[in-house]
Amino acid sequence: MQGLFALSGSVTSLAIILIIIFLFKEGLGLFRSSQIEKGYVLAVNVSNPVGALDSRQIKEIFDYAYTNWAEIGGKDAEIIPFRFEEIFSIYDETELGNDYELLPGKLGELIASEPNILAFLPERYAPKENADVRILPLRTISPRSFFGGIEWMPTATPAAQFGVFPLIMGTLWVSFFAILIALPLGLGVAIYLSELADERMRKLLKPAIELLAGIPSVVYGFFGLVVLVPLIQRALNLPVGETALAGSLILAIMALPTIITIAEDAMRATPKAMREASLALGATHWQTIYRVIVPYASSGIMAAVVLGIGRAIGETMAVLMVTGNAAVMPRSMFESVRTIPATIAAELGEAPSGGTHYQSLFLLGCILFLITMVVSISAEIISKQPINKGL
Repeated sequence: MQGLFALSGSVTSLAIILIIIFLFKEGLGLFRSSQIEKGYVLAVNVSNPVGALDSRQIKEIFDYAYTNWAEIGGKDAEIIPFRFEEIFSIYDETELGNDYELLPGKLGELIASEPNILAFLPERYAPKENADVRILPLRTISPRSFFGGIEWMPTATPAAQFGVFPLIMGTLWVSFFAILIALPLGLGVAIYLSELADERMRKLLKPAIELLAGIPSVVYGFFGLVVLVPLIQRALNLPVGETALAGSLILAIMALPTIITIAEDAMRATPKAMREASLALGATHWQTIYRVIVPYASSGIMAAVVLGIGRAIGETMAVLMVTGNAAVMPRSMFESVRTIPATIAAELGEAPSGGTHYQSLFLLGCILFLITMVVSISAEIISKQPINKGL
């Protein structure tokens, strides 16, 4: 039996290690990928002095936000963005030959005739051996643009935007306010169950609270979508009810069982002798609670808070259903936001395997793994702290 248990533990540990390796292997591959869509190139006239462009500049050019080459270090001339599909409005299929064999030459002629063009072309049809055409060097996606970018548009062409900062802030924003709501409520219920409720009431409430932890998150999401979201919209006169506030309230409800259970167990672990000594010295019941019991149980209470934060950060379905999923920087609790788990759940099924979108979602998983690991380690360290020395 000892060998069987050892084997079981070894297999489990190995599986976890392999999952982590796979997660980081897939995610970190993003930083070896080109900033533009795989299989495509950017071509300019050979007289154009502009060098490599970053993904933001490429996007702004094709969105007509940049209209002059001087804005990105070139000469003072109007930028003419050209997408590959536009060639078919210039030439008919008979002029392009069988299987588009003449297409590279036609594209070369077009680029050579227009010195201010920026052409987004499939690599297979890019002009070959043309002295008037220059293929721009392509940069890879950098950690700076990924972690510091503020636009998350993974399907944009020609240059997808992988700015994860709004997703990180949305996750922390919703989780932080969820804990602000859940902590005083959870601590109050824990004090009531531990110190004020009689045994009959405690036996009734404690299982009911623990039962809340077993409710599937999608059920919480349905409750939030059907009840909470319309209520917030009407009460605050908002255009939509799917906001960060709705996500925080749902996460607060979901974190309450964890906070209540752990904090209540920590307070009940206070030795009876300490309670009696406090009362014998003339302290009231309430003074004993907040001057003796709560300080004694502070490590367990902090562990409950940290674990509640971990539950809030890692939640997926409920947040996906009630926050509106707008990948923008959060500015208030009354606007839509998007969290990292919700992004992974919403987009992974649409991401082509092995592509940059696919890799970016795995890298989001790496970020979420690191955040939850820090939260778990913090909870472990806090729970092992010695009893408050001021007691």
